[in-house]
Amino acid sequence: MKSDPGFQPVYPAWSAYLDRAKASGPAPLRLAVEREDGLVSVFDAVAPERDADPEATYRLVERVVKFLLWSRGGWRIHVQGPAAIGRRLQADYAPDGPRAFDVRTMAGVYERPFEVVRHSPATFPEARESIHFPGGYLDGFRIGFDLGASDYKVAAVVDGQPVWSEEIPWAPAEHADPEYHYEMIQAGLKKAAAHLPRVDAVGGSSAGILIRRQVRIASLFRSVPAADFETRVKGMFDRLAREWGVPFEVINDGEVTALAGRLSLGETGVLGVAMGSSEAAGFLDGEGHIPGWLDELAFAPVDLAPGAAADEWSGDRGVGANYFSQQAVARLAAAAGLSFPEGMRLPERLREVQALAAKGNMPAARVFEQIGAYLGHTVPWYEVFYGFKNLLVLGRVMSGPGGQIIMDTAADVLRTRYPETAGRIRLHLLDEKSRRVGQAVAAASLPEIKGART
Repeated sequence: MKSDPGFQPVYPAWSAYLDRAKASGPAPLRLAVEREDGLVSVFDAVAPERDADPEATYRLVERVVKFLLWSRGGWRIHVQGPAAIGRRLQADYAPDGPRAFDVRTMAGVYERPFEVVRHSPATFPEARESIHFPGGYLDGFRIGFDLGASDYKVAAVVDGQPVWSEEIPWAPAEHADPEYHYEMIQAGLKKAAAHLPRVDAVGGSSAGILIRRQVRIASLFRSVPAADFETRVKGMFDRLAREWGVPFEVINDGEVTALAGRLSLGETGVLGVAMGSSEAAGFLDGEGHIPGWLDELAFAPVDLAPGAAADEWSGDRGVGANYFSQQAVARLAAAAGLSFPEGMRLPERLREVQALAAKGNMPAARVFEQIGAYLGHTVPWYEVFYGFKNLLVLGRVMSGPGGQIIMDTAADVLRTRYPETAGRIRLHLLDEKSRRVGQAVAAASLPEIKGART
């Protein structure tokens, strides 16, 4: 398989756009997204004063808005800039517009009607961010868990060291009864507890969007009817917390990836990316704080090609889920001429490709080379939105020799195509076990244990 000839990374186009806008006599363009509690993230850019290609301008600006929306989260988009751009964003991000999925999802997450508001300089909102102090508590007897779409990891941890861990297969997206999810999670916690003299705290991570420990949206529960989701899924972790009766924290799996980076690397300024059934991400800033952003990079655009892979859930093309996940492996494997039995699920396809790569199969190895190329081209694009110095990549896709191929290829792309970025950002791949269960161990450190335990 040759490299993906249709792939059009966003960063080179964005860089060229900025040069074009500045050369034309730049006009101000300010974008912001507003989320819970009046928190606002602001992104300052420019637009061409005399625009010779307004269609290309809008295409890139809309992709920036989409990235902001899914990296920060929000129920309201603020725009100050050319009127034509504002009007098109209002039309696209309407309940019946091309971005109806984004509108519907964000309205549900934040429980507010979604809107795009155009501003003058006088009315554009100021940035207002929050600071979350992420875990890192190592004392005591703890349980950590990490919920993925094909398996979940659970670990028993004593004073920061895992004494037992296991990956437990499950099929959460196929079950409509939330009791299945609850009982599976509870069973895993009890297995971990059996390896500890007592349980002082429980920390977890989950795919999906969580706000204050409540599930707002998650593909893990995609088969659950809406009424049951509201009454039995949204507060599932609150229910577990009551039943265990110890400090109990659950956050997004991407945020725990960033926390795993801090614990393993001893560094701040970490963007953590987990390549599993989908793409999860989390960010730890230079001060060691989690900003509390959404970080759902599975829906953030990375490919501008008109024929880019379409996301099965949102319908949008060129978003991260199809480039940094088991979905990407399956798609690229098919393009490489590898075949699988009909009905084989994505985790099994991934294992098959990984096994072939380990045996020296070149088409299988090139699958991971291509994901590495995607990653190398995407790192500078991620840097536009995140001030990170360290990129840590975890997840099932990174297991085995394929993970090293991905990282080596990404590093090579950075060195040859984006040397300035390569000089600022270091890529990190943890040991084999940490790649698979490191998030569960890191999640165990989330809750603070108040008072001494003996």
